[in-house]
Amino acid sequence: MYRPIKIVEMDLPKEIQAISMLYNVYWDQKKFLSFEDFYHEYLKTNQEDIEEFRQKITICRDCFYRGLPARIYRTWASIITQIHAGYVAESVFGSKTVAMSSILDRQGADFQVTYKG
Repeated sequence: MYRPIKIVEMDLPKEIQAISMLYNVYWDQKKFLSFEDFYHEYLKTNQEDIEEFRQKITICRDCFYRGLPARIYRTWASIITQIHAGYVAESVFGSKTVAMSSILDRQGADFQVTYKG
């Protein structure tokens, strides 16, 4: 559905990136939302900052809001795959042995396993 849409491909400012919210919802809270439900929450939470960014980059409203869900979907699919690997790692190493966050992500680590010290 989103594959051909490549309108919003610039780096998004940290305050409107979905990464922190993805880790919070799917890893910390372990809520299993569909993409559509996640995107709705993302928009509701970040609407003012998103719109401020759209105006700053002077892209038309229609183009931006057609491209943004495609951009967030690609991030969502990538992080969901990574979080799934974290769930698998926890099933192998035990509960609370896997750390995953936007901070680790920015440092280039998908997740961190602490096992037997």
